[in-house]
Amino acid sequence: MNTSDLELEKQEQISRGKRIKYIRENELHMNKTQLAKEIGISSQFLGLVEEGRGNLMYRNIRKLRDLSGHSADYILYGFDDTVINKTKELLNVYSDKEIVKAINVLKDIAIFIKN
Repeated sequence: MNTSDLELEKQEQISRGKRIKYIRENELHMNKTQLAKEIGISSQFLGLVEEGRGNLMYRNIRKLRDLSGHSADYILYGFDDTVINKTKELLNVYSDKEIVKAINVLKDIAIFIKN
């Protein structure tokens, strides 16, 4: 890994820590000890993660994802996951059969555009 890759990775780690801290404080309304216990790590290590000096393992991310309702993509990379929930809400009014029909129409449109 070259220097710019390492710098980018470090910035991502810092951003990830800030997101996790934001989720803990503003959405889950927990202190470090409470969240750490819920996701299976020490509060000291959670502090390092939130400061951008540590990374969660998969099982801890999965627990945080389940607890917070955020996608792993949001927790790890900051990708907007509100579109997933909004889509679920919008699709709730349609039957499975209607959704399948709509998907098939979208496939046909994509093929038409491609050609």
